[in-house]
Amino acid sequence: MAPGPDRTPDPGDGPERPSGDPEDPRRLRPTSPAALTATGVVALVVGWLLRPVLEAVSGSAPQMSWAQPATLLVVAAAVAWTAWATWRALQVRHERMEAHRAVNRLALGRASAYVGALVGGLYAGYAVSWLGLRAELAEARAIRSAVAALAGVVILVAGLVLERACRVRGDDPSP
Repeated sequence: MAPGPDRTPDPGDGPERPSGDPEDPRRLRPTSPAALTATGVVALVVGWLLRPVLEAVSGSAPQMSWAQPATLLVVAAAVAWTAWATWRALQVRHERMEAHRAVNRLALGRASAYVGALVGGLYAGYAVSWLGLRAELAEARAIRSAVAALAGVVILVAGLVLERACRVRGDDPSP
């Protein structure tokens, strides 16, 4: 806040920054690849431990049908379509978007990226936990889990593309 007639400068006040400054703390930064990687790795470990823990507790591992990967692919398609439509509106046709819509799409993109990392890691870990086992339906569970993990990665990528599509010329620090 700038000093006014009845306000003296506070020593804690930093220099006024224009809103286009990339160091401005009020600016949203792109989703961190490190945070997505950490989310995916932690989820991978949890997914890998899920089968043995559930078998010890309940005596059987969860079933995997084609419904899980199919649902994830539908979600991925919806996020990808939203990214494409947003990109066309903002980058190609240079339309203005209402602020609340832009924030909603940005939030959807960021959330999709994290959910994709989480779901992809969980299903990948669950798939890995079945490798090398001679249990009944082990191969089918591993394949279906791997397809679901791939769908999670597609959701992650679509979320990042949507987040990128929400950028406007003034948001890009590069000229």
